[in-house]
Amino acid sequence: MQQMRIKAEESSAKADELAAKVKTLEQENLAKEQEITSLTHKNSTHEADIEKLEATNKDLKEQVDRVGHSGSQNEALQRRLQILEEEAEEADKNIRETNDKLRQTDVKAGHYERKVQALESARDQWEEKYEEMSKKYAQVKKELEEFQLEIGNI
Repeated sequence: MQQMRIKAEESSAKADELAAKVKTLEQENLAKEQEITSLTHKNSTHEADIEKLEATNKDLKEQVDRVGHSGSQNEALQRRLQILEEEAEEADKNIRETNDKLRQTDVKAGHYERKVQALESARDQWEEKYEEMSKKYAQVKKELEEFQLEIGNI
């Protein structure tokens, strides 16, 4: 009977511990989801920047074609075009990095979701085991009391 009490207490402690782990993982999962949202927003901002830079690049190329080869003006436009192309490449690099981080965060979020599910399942099993042990304990206690009554009557 003492062992059953100890097992019941251990089961209860384990269930509390698992519930705390679930809460921690859910908080981590929420943080990862917020990071995903942030990275998604950054990604869309970078895409808008690239579109603007590509449009500017196109306009500058058209200006260069119209102006022809008029010395200093052409050189200035060429330099500006080169700078814009470099900025576009940098923005593209940033988008790729953001997408990689987003994918990694997505994978981590999936991993944590699976962990949460596994812990919740384990917690449920421990709770069922605890309830089962409590019922057995009550039954054994009742049988003991009945046995004591029978002995007392003898």
